[in-house]
Amino acid sequence: MRLPSIRRGATVASTALLLLLAACGGGSEPSAPSSSAATSNAFPVSIEHKFGTATIPAEPKRIAVVGLVEQDALLSLGVVPVATTEWFGEKPGAIWPWAEAALGGGAKPQVLTNTDGIQFEKVAALRPDLILGVYSGLTSEDYSKLAKIAPTVAQPKDSVDYGVSWQDVTRTVGTAVGRKAQADKVVTDVEAKFAAVRTANPTFAGATGLMATTYEGYYVYGPQDSRGRFLTDLGFTLPAGLAEVTGKEFGANLSRERTDMLDTGVLIWLVDSYDTDKAKVQADPLYSKLKVKTEGRDIYLENEELVGAATSFITPLSLPFLLEKLVPQLTAAMDGNPATAVQRSAS
Repeated sequence: MRLPSIRRGATVASTALLLLLAACGGGSEPSAPSSSAATSNAFPVSIEHKFGTATIPAEPKRIAVVGLVEQDALLSLGVVPVATTEWFGEKPGAIWPWAEAALGGGAKPQVLTNTDGIQFEKVAALRPDLILGVYSGLTSEDYSKLAKIAPTVAQPKDSVDYGVSWQDVTRTVGTAVGRKAQADKVVTDVEAKFAAVRTANPTFAGATGLMATTYEGYYVYGPQDSRGRFLTDLGFTLPAGLAEVTGKEFGANLSRERTDMLDTGVLIWLVDSYDTDKAKVQADPLYSKLKVKTEGRDIYLENEELVGAATSFITPLSLPFLLEKLVPQLTAAMDGNPATAVQRSAS
């Protein structure tokens, strides 16, 4: 698994970022406009997190994102950050196509990198009045440095690093920018789309589902990861024993002896190269005997194609796009006919 701007083995944080992605300079500085005002009595507001409490005295106007996906939550609320952090894809402003409409044609944020850790000096130079690291793996040292620059909201204390749900990211961000009611509505609207999919696809209910990648063998995403939750939100059940394998992390490598865990009702592979990695997986003597393969219930998504990228992002802006594009693949894979071809997602 790789990230375009991060090499394996660089730092512990880099390794976590690599695992998060299944393979695994910005534009002009915006002034952080918003399409709707914060609630008048929303401030000051205090938000608890892993390293303490962040108190935000007034509506923030210059927000720096040091987490990986918070820009989507902000944009869904009509707020544009002054800076984002590159995860993968190297999109201008770290804004993917599914979020472009929410940006509204405005100037894209400056992009920070995390190749060698947080760029503290660049963050400080932006003069932020709020720093968001909700979907992150901030350390205590990272937090101490950031909190000296501006109020900083780190990952929740009850979540694994990079494991907070999209709902909690959205609501936390909404609270931080004085738009809690808007955030609740954003979450409710997206959850309604999931409910509609579940109603239209009753075969998803109770079927087992899993997401995996080919990082150092086979790496599976567990119940504390957004990808695992995406499947359960659709009605799928994660394999028995998966939580024991992943433990307190968002995912873990499977031993060869546990390859049978991949034999689920539907299996989504997130890969670097569609053709190369698919051929490699399907040529594995152990995998090739599993029913999920012989019955055509496995789906392959290339990481940096839009559907694969949306599967890793899991935000209120990527999810409607993902549901539209991935659900037809899921229904094709699960139609009971091995001859049904699951079409490759368009990039």
